[in-house]
Amino acid sequence: MANRKYSSKLVDGPMQAASRSMLRGVGLTDADFKKPLVGIASMGAQVTPCNMHLNELADAVNQALDQENLKGMLFNTITVSDGISMGTEGMKYSLVSREVIADSIETVVGCLGYDGIITVGGCDKNMPGALIALARLNRPGIFIYGGSIRPSSKNTDYVSVCEKTGEYSKGTISEDELIAVEKISVKGPGSCGGMYTANTMASAIEAMGMSLPGSSSQDALSADKHQDCINAARAISHLIDKDIKPRDIMTKEAFENAITTVIALGGSTNAVLHLIAMAKAAQVSLDLDDFSRIGSKVPVLADIKPFGKHYMSELNMKGGIAPLMKMLLEEGLLHGDCLTVSGNTISENLSAIEQLDQRPLIRNFNDPIKPTSHLRILYGNLAPEGAVAKITGGEGTRFSGRAKVFNSEEEGNAAILGKSIQAGDVVVIRYEGPKGGPGMREMLKPTSAIMGQGLGDKVAFITDGRFSGGTHGFVVGHISPEAEDGGPIALIEDGDMIEIDAESNTINIEIDNLTLENRKTNWEKPSKDEPTGVLAKYKKLVTSASLGATTD
Repeated sequence: MANRKYSSKLVDGPMQAASRSMLRGVGLTDADFKKPLVGIASMGAQVTPCNMHLNELADAVNQALDQENLKGMLFNTITVSDGISMGTEGMKYSLVSREVIADSIETVVGCLGYDGIITVGGCDKNMPGALIALARLNRPGIFIYGGSIRPSSKNTDYVSVCEKTGEYSKGTISEDELIAVEKISVKGPGSCGGMYTANTMASAIEAMGMSLPGSSSQDALSADKHQDCINAARAISHLIDKDIKPRDIMTKEAFENAITTVIALGGSTNAVLHLIAMAKAAQVSLDLDDFSRIGSKVPVLADIKPFGKHYMSELNMKGGIAPLMKMLLEEGLLHGDCLTVSGNTISENLSAIEQLDQRPLIRNFNDPIKPTSHLRILYGNLAPEGAVAKITGGEGTRFSGRAKVFNSEEEGNAAILGKSIQAGDVVVIRYEGPKGGPGMREMLKPTSAIMGQGLGDKVAFITDGRFSGGTHGFVVGHISPEAEDGGPIALIEDGDMIEIDAESNTINIEIDNLTLENRKTNWEKPSKDEPTGVLAKYKKLVTSASLGATTD
């Protein structure tokens, strides 16, 4: 008999006639009541290119489930767009949306007794949001990535537009030239095409085993992506039959595989935040120091944007992340015995993979872009609970400079665009942490403006906020404790010397402890309007960035 562990409680027996009556109203038949019910959580929406096609993919999943003697139950949850809201007050809702998405999927599935779940996502926050929900619910589940957008004919993308804005502010290009890049750079469905947060998280989820092989690199508009949906329907049938659940897959070793793959790909700093949050939901112990431990032996091998030359679509044409994972496995850097949603282990999935030469996109171990991780976990008197840096080495590994302090992203961005930032400065943007924002906004606009002005290797940028996966340069985020909690970042004054060392993994303000203590005693939080609604709830519940900025 089909495994209907959850749905049977809703639809079996005469006392559940009323429940069945409601379900008949949406089209279920006597035959459907004998099938496992599979929730299909689609993040499809017209609010962003990343998600505009996801409902079509969800429909393909639904049709494929019919062929597997399963009954699909399609529902939607929200999504927002970092790219559209970047640099505005609206960006405060971005990280918040991860929690809303997780809560909403958990709510629907928990309420309606689905026996399995397939989530279809394609944006920075809806992917970890979906995985948090799958881990909490712990019933058979799979994630399908919506896929990447391809670059323009001029090899530009969304991040190119952000950086061109910096060039425009410097006077290097005209407004017409800026608008010309704007018009061609984002065409049609798919997530941003570099190793930004969306592709980073898709790769992490595949490496973890929670999506099918190939899902993370496929183009959004492709036959392969459609087939991914069909394959997911087949896979969920096996998972339900064998009662294989997310926490059977999302083990500590699986998270280590995800971290290893993210580092080799040169992925986003947001992976630190999201993987810690996902691990918490899966009841796995994971912290900042795990990233340092793993990063000490894993090189950066992928020459992919933002700091590289290539796009995910190019890597997809060379086999996706599987050949890279096979390299990592053969070097002893992956746990091959980890189970995946395919029903096979990582080693079994990779055994049939041809070891392709993926150069120049993927380098060999004897010629890495960086011999150890680009994701550096820094500690010091400026970040006693840790900070996350993204330093590939091209911008150097040490920086010492004088602080220019701003109490909001808007203040900092205005100064950058107004050409008030000079070589040797350390730009400090604070009160943008999980509580302080609230919402921990990404700083792509100011960092892109810095790159566009040609200052990427001449200034450093630190914040208790976070960065887009499209950010590159000498940047340090997630500084904890945050300014809102009176952390040391709140005590920095203009002109203070700040030293960042990505080799010793330290970040310090060069003043003595007594001075810091005196500043702490005299510290007053800047006054601003208190948030209401969802932002107020988030501010009250959210943990430190060093703990994943979760609201559980």
